Amino acid sequence: MSGAASPTLALPSASPELTERLQQGLVRVDQRVRSVVDHEDTFIAAASAHLTAAGGKRFRPLLTLLTAELGKDCTDEVIDAATAVELTHLASLYHDDVMDAATVRRAVASVNAAYDNSTAILVGDLLFAKASELVAGLGAEAVLIQSQTFVRLCVGQIRDDRPAPEGADPVDYYLGVLEDKTGALVATAARYGAMFSGCPPETVEICRHYGELLGMAFQLADDLLDITSDSAESGKTPGTDLREGVATLPVLYALASTDPADDRLKELLASDLRDDALHAETLGLLRKHEAVEHARMHTDAVARQAQHILDPLGESPALDALRALAVGVARRAG
Repeated sequence: MSGAASPTLALPSASPELTERLQQGLVRVDQRVRSVVDHEDTFIAAASAHLTAAGGKRFRPLLTLLTAELGKDCTDEVIDAATAVELTHLASLYHDDVMDAATVRRAVASVNAAYDNSTAILVGDLLFAKASELVAGLGAEAVLIQSQTFVRLCVGQIRDDRPAPEGADPVDYYLGVLEDKTGALVATAARYGAMFSGCPPETVEICRHYGELLGMAFQLADDLLDITSDSAESGKTPGTDLREGVATLPVLYALASTDPADDRLKELLASDLRDDALHAETLGLLRKHEAVEHARMHTDAVARQAQHILDPLGESPALDALRALAVGVARRAG
C-alpha cells in the first residue's frame, strides 16, 4: 500500500525535547498502523487504509505516548498499545459513517461512499479485529481492558441513536452517552501509556480518570464547534448536528429554556432542519443564545477537573503538557 504522510504533532506547550520524543513515537505508531492494516488482497488493503491515508489528528495515540512519559520508557508495548487504540478509533469511524450515511470524512470520500455500506462495516470489523490481535500480545489485563472499552463504545453508540427514556434528564443522559462513546477509548489510551511504561497502579488509575474527562471535554468542544465555527476555520460544515437532528449539549440547554422569547428557537429545533432556510435561521438564533455559553462553561469545568485529577502526581514536563492539553482541547471552540 502507499504510505501516508507522517503525522504532525500539535502540542505547542511541550518542551522541544518532549516534542521530539513524542514526534518520534508518533512516526513509529504511524508506521505500525500502516503495517497492520496492509493486506495481501489489494482491495482489502486499500479499503483498510482509506482513512489512514487521509491523515488525522492521532489524538489518542499521542495521549498514550504522553502518559508513557510518566513511566520509564516508550517501549514497543507502548507503541503497540497506541496503535491498537488508533485502530479501534478508525474502526468506529467506519461504522459511524454507515450509521450517519456520511459522504465525507477527513476531507475525502467516506469508506461507505467510496465503496459501499457492506464493505465499510466489514472493514470496520476487520480493524477492530486487528486492534484486538495487537492487544492480545500485551497480556490478559490489556485484553480485558480492550473488551470492556469495546463494550462501552457499542453501548454509547446504541444509546446515542435513541432518545432519552421517559423520566430521564436529557442532559444527564447525553453526558452519559459521551462518557461511553468518546470518554471510554480516550481513557484507555491514557491508561495504556502509563501501564506499559511501568507506572504504579495508582498512576495508571489517575491517567485513566484523566483520559475519560479529557475525552468528554474533547467531544463537548466538538459539539460547540459544530455551532460556533465557520467552515473555513474548522474544516467542517457548521450545523451538521442540527441538520441531522442530533441534540447536543447547547441544544439541550436551549430546549430546557422556559423564556417565552425562546419559543421560536425551540419550535425550530423540533422541526426538520434539512430545509436550508430553517437550518440557517436556527443556527443564527442558537449562536446568539446563552445556551452556547452555558455549554462552554460546562466544557471548561470538565477540562479543569481533568487537570486537577493529575495533582497527586506532582510536576514534570509531561504533566505540564497533559494539563495544557486539557485546556487546549476544551478551548478549540474559541
